[in-house]
Order: sequence, then C-alpha cells, then structure tokens
Amino acid sequence: MMEVVEIAEEAPARSQFTVDDLDIEILPLVYEIIRSVEKDPHDNTQKAKDSQDTSHKILDLQKKLDSARSQIKKLPGIEYSKEEQLQKLETLRRQLKLKRELLLKYRNMCTFDVPKV
Repeated sequence: MMEVVEIAEEAPARSQFTVDDLDIEILPLVYEIIRSVEKDPHDNTQKAKDSQDTSHKILDLQKKLDSARSQIKKLPGIEYSKEEQLQKLETLRRQLKLKRELLLKYRNMCTFDVPKV
C-alpha cells in the first residue's frame, strides 16, 4: 500500500516534458544514408538493393524528424517569442537577485537571545 502512494506522488512531478525527454538522435541515420550513397557497387542487383535500403533509411530519417518536431512542440515555453522568453528570463533574474539580497539581509540580522523559562 505504501508503494502505491509513493508512485502516485512521483507521477505529477514528471508530468512536465523537458529537453532531457527528447528523443531526437538523427546523426546515426544521417551517417548510414551517407555511407550507403557513397557505396558504388558494380553489380546492378546490388545497386537496386542498396538504393532500396537507402530509400528506407531516408523514410526512417523523415519519420524521426517528424517525431522530433512533434516532441519539440511539447516543450514548455516554446509558444513564446524570443523577446518574450528574454523578458521572462530577466524577470526571473531580478526575482532571484531580490531573494538573495533578502536572504543575506536576514542572515546578517541581529539574533535575539530568548531566555529559557
């Protein structure tokens, strides 16, 4: 029973999609396509097979790119323009600066000795 509660508590924490969740590994596919294009077999049947394999790899790459586009649209803040993002970043930096100043102020305040009763 205790494990069910812990799992239920963790689920909302992971509800936000982050950059780490993106699966956009396309370089191996691009490399395979380039390698298959570079091959120049003299046998016509082998050329036809390689051409078909290359076409299949290109389709896989297209699917991967479409998947990446759809994943990127899920990222939070992607709907804002560059200027809006920079403005939000500046606002957050100002808030951070104020909070740091307050923490420093409270740390340096005099502490009052409370007599124990």
